[in-house]
Amino acid sequence: MTDQHAAPLPRRTLDNRVLADYVPGLVETHGPLEVTESDIVAFASSFDPHDMHVDPEAARRSPFGGLIASGWHTTALMMRLMVGGFLNQRASVASPGVDELRWLLPVRPGDLLRARFTVLSSRVSASKPDRGLVRTRIEVLNQRDEVVMSQVMMNLILHELPPLA
Repeated sequence: MTDQHAAPLPRRTLDNRVLADYVPGLVETHGPLEVTESDIVAFASSFDPHDMHVDPEAARRSPFGGLIASGWHTTALMMRLMVGGFLNQRASVASPGVDELRWLLPVRPGDLLRARFTVLSSRVSASKPDRGLVRTRIEVLNQRDEVVMSQVMMNLILHELPPLA
């Protein structure tokens, strides 16, 4: 699912996107991904084994009143949507980091998550002219259009695609 507001459509398909295609104002929404109880428990068992993420009975007695996904799980799901629909893997060099990461509402079994990507800025790198820095506001929304997570991510994006191997 893609929705575009207040910005021209990208000049190329996702597989061919380069820095020039990530224009400020570009907005895309991708998803949904369903969050299941088994996915929540599996992720948390490996990476964030708090009772509210791994033990449904203990989670019912918690302030959340039931099992919730780890914020890191929500972030990983956002990355799946980003890589699958917004960010061209061949043009993406790396990410120097994220700012303003916030987990705003709990994510629960059965939630359907979408990620909305809004390009805030895009500029050529001063030190490496073959690439640029794209700043994107990312909001993860549930099926009620509530923002459950937000962040601003920076990505280094090439001007031209490298040759296919």
